[in-house]
Amino acid sequence: MDWLSDNMKDIMYNIASGIGFIDIIDILLVAFVIYKLLGFIRESRAEQLVQGLLLMVVATWLSGLFHLYALNWILQGAMKLGLIALVVVFQPELRRALERMGRGKWVPAFRQINKNEAKDIVSQFVRAIESASRTKLGMLIVFERQTSLTDICETGTIINANINAEIIGNIFYEGAPLHDGAAIVRGRKLYAAGCVLPLTENKNLSTDLGTRHRAGIGITEKSDALVFIVSEETGIISMARDGNITRYLDGKSVEKELLQMYLNDGEDRALKNVKKAMDKVGGKKDV
Repeated sequence: MDWLSDNMKDIMYNIASGIGFIDIIDILLVAFVIYKLLGFIRESRAEQLVQGLLLMVVATWLSGLFHLYALNWILQGAMKLGLIALVVVFQPELRRALERMGRGKWVPAFRQINKNEAKDIVSQFVRAIESASRTKLGMLIVFERQTSLTDICETGTIINANINAEIIGNIFYEGAPLHDGAAIVRGRKLYAAGCVLPLTENKNLSTDLGTRHRAGIGITEKSDALVFIVSEETGIISMARDGNITRYLDGKSVEKELLQMYLNDGEDRALKNVKKAMDKVGGKKDV
């Protein structure tokens, strides 16, 4: 037993001494890619297909192990075609992932907004949204974040106005020239109105959701925008983000989400996360 213990210690020592800083970075990057890939599979339609592919891999291996040559040949051909089919089936998801990787704007629009100004801006939006909910005035407000929405803004009218609850209400007032489209918010400015948004590609949404909601979800599938929607039929306040929709919000919920966006998006989240990780490695604790 002592001999085995000594050999295990030697093996572990040799492994540890052979791993350098670059190797650790390499392992962490691979782990991050696998983590993101698993998240993509979980959030998309890929989960059941991946299970099917794993079953085919196992069947191919077993058919080769037991010398079932005809079955093995068919399964190998199906696997090759399956890889091409995956690219076709998941083309929208792959495109969305690549678009998010290549975001067009790296400087957040909220960086120069201080806490007091952010609170004032948010209060104007909360007033406008709550009023629209009470009067069942349809609204579609898109908050630009890191992904540039310049191409979307060009489909409407550039107004570049200061944010004010009355102005927001007037834009969406029924009969106003720009009430049918979406309003785009860029930092401290109501930048554009009457904009046309892409509709969602999700076929599993409730039939209760109309074009306004589907457009709000659609833009969040192609960007990191935050969207608030007020139904003109029911007055229900909804929020769309990352291709998902949350319904039945109230003024407090809207205020919380907007404050979090304005106050947090002005900082470099990546640097914050790295600093937090380094603090943990160094043994520092949050206070």
